Amino acid sequence: MGAVFFYELQGAPLEVTLPMLIEKARGQGWRVLVRGTDPDLLARLDDALWQGAVDAFLPHGMAGGPHDAEQPVLLGDVPAADFACVMAVGGASVTPQEADDLARACILFDSHDTAKAHARVQWKTLTEAGVAAQYWAQEDGRWVKKAERAAKT
Repeated sequence: MGAVFFYELQGAPLEVTLPMLIEKARGQGWRVLVRGTDPDLLARLDDALWQGAVDAFLPHGMAGGPHDAEQPVLLGDVPAADFACVMAVGGASVTPQEADDLARACILFDSHDTAKAHARVQWKTLTEAGVAAQYWAQEDGRWVKKAERAAKT
């Protein structure tokens, strides 16, 4: 049974935070799906991942290519079946069943965006379904845990 970590972006933008979280997930040996429903947002994130430092390059691809199954990090709106970690961006959702099947799900949202309201709905839906969850927010350049719910058995 996995857990869902909510990340409220208050300082660094998504293009900065996402690579850091992907790197941590890849450090666990996890295959990562960056799930988003907005093609323009996914294209921006793809570009941001290509622009990183050479020694910190994160191999990745956009869903719909010939090598999707081999990508350690895939950006798109696809099922989570072959991934250990899903990072939902731009208001994309994670279901309770997915959260249970994954090692980790991360929901990233901007505090000045309508995605915050969607994240609140997801928190309620997932925790009421028994999924363990943590809520993190940026304060003075560091991450602070604001809330935690244990899994219900």
